[in-house]
Amino acid sequence: MNRIRKPILDVLCGQIPEHIPVWLMRQAGRFLPEYREIRAKSKNFLNMCLTPDLATEITLQPVRRFDMDAAILFSDILIVPMALGLSLDFREGEGPVLQTVSDQASISVLEYNSEKAAPVFETVRRVKQSLSGMPTTLIGFCGAPWTVACYMIDGNSKNDFAAARAWAANEPGKLDTLIEKLIDASETYLAAQIEAGAEALQIFDSWAGSLKGEDFAHFIIAPTRKLVSRLKKKYPEIPIIGFPREAGDGYRPYIEQTGVDALSIDPSVALDYAKRELQTVKPLQGNLDPELLVRGGEGMKRAAACILDALGPRHIFNLGHGVVPQTPVENVSALVEQVRNFRI
Repeated sequence: MNRIRKPILDVLCGQIPEHIPVWLMRQAGRFLPEYREIRAKSKNFLNMCLTPDLATEITLQPVRRFDMDAAILFSDILIVPMALGLSLDFREGEGPVLQTVSDQASISVLEYNSEKAAPVFETVRRVKQSLSGMPTTLIGFCGAPWTVACYMIDGNSKNDFAAARAWAANEPGKLDTLIEKLIDASETYLAAQIEAGAEALQIFDSWAGSLKGEDFAHFIIAPTRKLVSRLKKKYPEIPIIGFPREAGDGYRPYIEQTGVDALSIDPSVALDYAKRELQTVKPLQGNLDPELLVRGGEGMKRAAACILDALGPRHIFNLGHGVVPQTPVENVSALVEQVRNFRI
């Protein structure tokens, strides 16, 4: 029996896909009217993430509407600290509010409880079953240790993670202890997603750009390399995409040193640099500006065409960050159609 070709897996495995694959970060979410219908009836965002019926439906909505090449699990990067024992809340107009850690004692009591994340794995199983026979890749994910640590130290993003950056500068040993906990927990969390049916993974380091130089190497590259290495030993066939957002000059050492199979890049990365310095190392994903998707029209089409022409078939078309809530659905349809019509 022949394997159904999946364009995203083709790219991630170094093969030429039948067409340039496309999916969008945060494609399952607030810009879709069908999502807003579910959200209006739900208790809160966290409840949706931890209710497999709802999370499965939300994960599949953009696949049904746009025929995306990937379904990315509808969940949140803060499930891991919640499973480590911290209280988590999502407040209207405020976003996530996470119980914080402050010292070695509060870090030492953290213990990962897989049962708290069990609904996430059930969602993966249900989505996998729904995608049976389709060329759609199921992507699981987690937050990178540094980014998740930022929330665990600061509680939210209101102060640009000033406390987390202070730990990196002044108390690196304490931060190392927390990051080691997160590497262990993230490995267990991602392994469970793979066992449930995830075919690829993405590691979101949303706040990678807040560290530079030696701190970037120590708190971003090294933990990611350790996490990727452990997963590859157990699941060598599962490709991993890394996304160190706004890493700037750090993108090249990240792609060379972490062991990821592909690199997702933000809109600030120049295409000529991406092609010359990054795509020669590993396949790329990205990097249309989400604001161009909001505006649509000829500006969006020109920018998308430049990305497609520059990066070609060793590339998964995506945004440079997530879809924003005010994005018109018709613009997403137009973008997907443009990518689909691109001839390799």
